[in-house]
Amino acid sequence: MTLSRRFGVAVGLLAALCLAAPGCSRASVPKYGYQVVNTFPHDRGAFTEGLVYLQGALFEGTGLNGSSTLRQVDLRTGRVVRQISLSSEYFGEGITVLGGKVYQLTWQSHQGFIYDLATFARVGGFTYTGEGWGLTTDGKVLIMSDGTNQIRFIDPTDFHVIRSIPVFLAGKPLTNLNELEYVQGEIYANVWQTPIVVRIAPADGKLTGTIDFSGLLQLSDYDAHTDVLNGIAYDPEGNRLFVTGKNWPKLFEVRLRPE
Repeated sequence: MTLSRRFGVAVGLLAALCLAAPGCSRASVPKYGYQVVNTFPHDRGAFTEGLVYLQGALFEGTGLNGSSTLRQVDLRTGRVVRQISLSSEYFGEGITVLGGKVYQLTWQSHQGFIYDLATFARVGGFTYTGEGWGLTTDGKVLIMSDGTNQIRFIDPTDFHVIRSIPVFLAGKPLTNLNELEYVQGEIYANVWQTPIVVRIAPADGKLTGTIDFSGLLQLSDYDAHTDVLNGIAYDPEGNRLFVTGKNWPKLFEVRLRPE
């Protein structure tokens, strides 16, 4: 997708969210901008699909057939500490960590992988219907997006769907919910092809906030491969929020600012 096409999609969503319309009567959903707190190097070759911060370590899942990986990354330097590659038949998607294991989705293969967190050895797998997009956890269950407006809550022991919640915007299904992160009792979700992250109540799918990350990556940092915002990680001990994008050369620590 070209930058101009992405811009058009983003503008349409911004209008729907009332972020670009002063005095809009549908301003019931809190709106947030951002302040950059720190900037870190990020592997420009990483087509970021999933991002997790855990006890000082950054874990990242990357996509594209033939380039998909699970990796541990040094936050300060952006250096890949260790990684494993997926077979070229798989397009890696979202990741999360629960109970000493890393869970990783694939896009259209209906196949998830389970790894030992300490060694990255593959210790299991699971299947699901539909596509795999984003993955996070509330510390008890897996929380998954599939590109629709539905978010599934999945039992990590037998992988049955416990329940699903629909997400709506202005009365219409909000689709393209992508990378997920569980942050202080809310689900944060990238809206694919836009600079928007939405905040979702896990109880019922109600939008609790919208974050506009427009301009986070400067145009001078773009090259022919730079793609969309995608990648959210949260450090609960330090109350730090990190965001990046597919093939971005930088990862940002940000602080949200009410608008």
